Amino acid sequence: MKSFLIGIFIVIGAIFFTACATKNVSNLKDITTGYYHGEVVVKENIQRAWDNQDKKLLSLEEFWRTYAKRNGGLTWGQSKTYPPYNDVKEYDLFMVEVDSGICLMEFYHDRWRRANDVRRWDDKFNQYSACKDVFN
Repeated sequence: MKSFLIGIFIVIGAIFFTACATKNVSNLKDITTGYYHGEVVVKENIQRAWDNQDKKLLSLEEFWRTYAKRNGGLTWGQSKTYPPYNDVKEYDLFMVEVDSGICLMEFYHDRWRRANDVRRWDDKFNQYSACKDVFN
């Protein structure tokens, strides 16, 4: 019985450790490229963001859309008009359109924020397309 309980404890500990370790895997640098998830890399004057899950560089817009797809899609689609405040929930996603372009927004702690401000990808995302203008 004692061996059985020790075995159960080890298995539960391993599961917990694995869950905790994989939760933050996106913040780790990729061993083959040295890029971290969401790092913006400029190649041939084109900005691309590293995606750790797909192991490839994506355009910044494609990176946003991939993130949204993995997390249930754009909850509120893409529009110039923000969704009704009382209808949104924590972590809802919305692609806002302004004159200078688009920016992925995430509802976090009772307000809309740039997804990069929640997820902490590369700071270059905050200068991309409309992200520099969404609060003006």
